[in-house]
Amino acid sequence: MTSGHALHTALVSNSDDELIAVLEAELRRSAGRYDDILLVVGKDTRRLVSQRVGDLGGALCWGDPSGFYQRLGFAYEGFRRYLAEQHGAGRRVHVIAEPDLTGGVDAGLHADRAAAYLAYEAVCNETYAPYGGAVTCLWDRRHHAAAVIDGVRATHRHLLTGEGRVPSPAYRGPERYLTERHDLTLPPAPDDVEHDVTLAEVADLSRLRAVLHPWAAGHHFAGEPADDLVVAAVEIAANGLRHGSAPVRIRAWHHRDTLIVQCDDGGGRPIPVTAGYRRPRLAAAPGGRGLWLARQLADVVITDSVPGRTSVRLHFPYEVMHRVPV
Repeated sequence: MTSGHALHTALVSNSDDELIAVLEAELRRSAGRYDDILLVVGKDTRRLVSQRVGDLGGALCWGDPSGFYQRLGFAYEGFRRYLAEQHGAGRRVHVIAEPDLTGGVDAGLHADRAAAYLAYEAVCNETYAPYGGAVTCLWDRRHHAAAVIDGVRATHRHLLTGEGRVPSPAYRGPERYLTERHDLTLPPAPDDVEHDVTLAEVADLSRLRAVLHPWAAGHHFAGEPADDLVVAAVEIAANGLRHGSAPVRIRAWHHRDTLIVQCDDGGGRPIPVTAGYRRPRLAAAPGGRGLWLARQLADVVITDSVPGRTSVRLHFPYEVMHRVPV
C-alpha cells in the first residue's frame, strides 16, 4: 500500500435513495481494492446497506458507532490508531463513517460541537495521510444545517457523487480552514457561575483540584469521567500559568447536563490554530502535551485570544463522558 496519501471523501446526500445508490457503487468498487471495509454507521444506514448489498461476500465489517463516536478528540484518535494499526500490518482499509454530532449533547451546544468536529475533519487530511487507505464520511442534508454542510465541503478533499469521486471545489487546507472559520465562537460566560477561582502560581493547582472534584461529583460525574474533567482543566490552567500570564482565572458552570470549565490568562498570546490536534511525539517536553491531552479528555475545546486575554473553554457532556470505549 502506498504511504503518504489517504483519500478523505464526503458523500453528501439528500435522501435514502441517493445515499444508497452512491454508496453501493462505492462499496462494490472498494471490495476489489481494499483488504477491509469498515462501516461505522447508524442503524438506518446499516439496514439500507444490508438490504442492498449484503456483506459483499464477507468484504464488509461493522463497527459500533458508540464505540468510536465518543468525545471528539477520542473519536479522532481512535480512527487514527485504527488506520495506523492496519497500515502497520500491511493492510489496505477503507473506513466509511457516519458522524454522530448530536447524540448525548444538549441542543443548545450542538452548533459548538459541529464546529469542533469539522476542525478535526480538516486536520485529519494531514494526520491520516501517512497510513494510506481511504476514509469516506456520510453526511445527510436533512440532518445537518447548511453551514455544517458548507464546512463538510471545505474540509474534505473529495466528494463522492453518482459520477464517482471528484475534487471538492470548496476544499481548503487545514491551516487555511482553521484560520478563516468563524463558526466556533466564545460567547460570554454566565454571570452566575458555580465556581470562580483565581490562581497565581503552579502551586495553586492543588486548590483547583480540590474545587473541581466535588463539583463534578455533585453533578453525578463519577470515576474516570470526573477524573478526566479535573485533569483536563488542570492541564489548561497549568498552560496558562506557564505560557500565558498570571493570574489565571478558572470559572465552572453547567448547561443542563454539560459541565463547562473556562480558563483565562492575561497573556493575550494567540494559540496556533492547529495546536493540540496532532499527537505529540514521545520525546516532546511534558509542557507541550497539555492542549492535546485536554482535547482527548474533554468533548469540545474552544480557544480564543484577544489583546490581554487568552481563553480556553472545555465542554463535558454527561452522556458522552460516561460512554464506555471499545
